[in-house]
Amino acid sequence: MYTATGKTNQKDELLNQHAGLVKKLAYQLKAKLPPSVELDDLIQAGMMGLLDAVNRYEDTHGAQFETYAAQRIRGAMIDELRSADWLPRSVRKNMRDVEAAIHQLEQQLGRPPTEGEVAKKLDLGLEEYYDMLGDCSGHQLLHYEDFGESDNSDHFLDRFVQDNSGDPMQGLLSDNFRTALIEAIQGLPEREKILMGLYYEQELNLKEIGAVMNVSESRVCQLHSQAIARLRANMKEQAWTGAV
Repeated sequence: MYTATGKTNQKDELLNQHAGLVKKLAYQLKAKLPPSVELDDLIQAGMMGLLDAVNRYEDTHGAQFETYAAQRIRGAMIDELRSADWLPRSVRKNMRDVEAAIHQLEQQLGRPPTEGEVAKKLDLGLEEYYDMLGDCSGHQLLHYEDFGESDNSDHFLDRFVQDNSGDPMQGLLSDNFRTALIEAIQGLPEREKILMGLYYEQELNLKEIGAVMNVSESRVCQLHSQAIARLRANMKEQAWTGAV
């Protein structure tokens, strides 16, 4: 449909030009999520985000459309994950227990606790602890509870964000958040630090990481879950103590 101002044609053109961006961002996000999350759902949510960006965007904003659209697309995908509640409550509870145990042990020991020490703190055998970590393979550094929509009204992510706009992407892009995350990664045990670099920087999959580290894919999964728990425990500590 054509209008006298040409706005409709312009919007259609922006949608067509950036449909590929939606798929690209969906694939990037899907790579870090469990198999239960459907790629098509992310793409559909991302297209809604793109449509919202097209409708809201004005040249006078001073930002390139692709930059603006990427934020809206990612935000829409995160909203989809929140509403889908894809991580079972039992898994989130288990990982909160692991985070709490790690935090308490770090305070007592003055260093990152070993797997055996965490298992003992949780009153679990080492194999039981490994099973728990394997079950928590979909656990992420950030999940929907960290964006302020659970029963808990205070969230550690909020403490890193100066802008109270409510846009979840602003939290992820916050300089304070990035700084805290870098510091937390530097504090990981060496093997977990290497794993995180291979996974997030070099974007290797779990099987490839296992080959590099000479461990099984399931072991990589366990170490990844544990590293995430350490990072969350560390970043919560920084947030509560006002270290950032």
